[in-house]
Amino acid sequence: MEAAEARRAVAAAMSTAAELDLAVDDAIVLSDSNRLVIRLTPCDIVARVTPMTHFASVEREVELVRRLAQMDSPVAALEPRVEPRVFVHDGFKIAMWAYFEPVQSRMLPPAEYAQALARLHAGLRRIEVTTPHFMDRVAATQRDVASRDVTPDLADTDRALLANTLRDLGRSIVNRRAPEQLLHGEPHPGNILNTKNGPLFIDFENTAHGPVEYDLAWVPSEVSQHYPDADQDLVGECRGSYSRSSHRIAGVATTNTPAAENREWRSFTFCGRVRRGRRSTMSSGSAVAP
Repeated sequence: MEAAEARRAVAAAMSTAAELDLAVDDAIVLSDSNRLVIRLTPCDIVARVTPMTHFASVEREVELVRRLAQMDSPVAALEPRVEPRVFVHDGFKIAMWAYFEPVQSRMLPPAEYAQALARLHAGLRRIEVTTPHFMDRVAATQRDVASRDVTPDLADTDRALLANTLRDLGRSIVNRRAPEQLLHGEPHPGNILNTKNGPLFIDFENTAHGPVEYDLAWVPSEVSQHYPDADQDLVGECRGSYSRSSHRIAGVATTNTPAAENREWRSFTFCGRVRRGRRSTMSSGSAVAP
């Protein structure tokens, strides 16, 4: 967020907490990207503050996590002292989440990461909700690649290579006819907290329908290898295609171009580990053991 908007967001979160009779004297910004994530103290609540114009449905995310928590899925839950809904204040949507202190002294083993993701997927399979298909995200990136207005600095040779890579990726995944379900959408290490309650997933704003292998393409390879019954060839193909695409667009997606501000573009490029920096939204980071 711009500095002025961020100050308004912090003020909106603190005012909302005060209206809910929560003790709040200070605010610590944990993440500042397309939405602001703030730890409010001394009540120790995490407020996620989203502009009203944000692309994702905050209400859908809140409802989804509420239902997953009821099934004991590994998610960072909503704050139990507050009604589980979205609050509106000064042009922002605000959701109140429980704060979980990260375990800094212990690396998260890949097998434990994979087990947590499998448990999350099991819970997601039981939920019916309307979300985009994961191929919609590939299509959005294809449109950005094709548009010289969105990616003006992309060389013609790179543009052609990216277009072919994305086309081949889409065909390969569709042709495999892998089973599909509701997915997290971005279960990378920045979206899992290593806590004393075990690993917990956060940030469900990019949920989508697709094969579990799409989610696995976001995690380190040593994690996906521990995931039960996954098509590792499909995981590798997704990850390889993302990586090849990302290396070509790294210089574009980190500049002040329309592509750099496009959420789908930033999300897609993360799989190649070159997405614009974004801190974990409820802690200072995640630790995954090699």
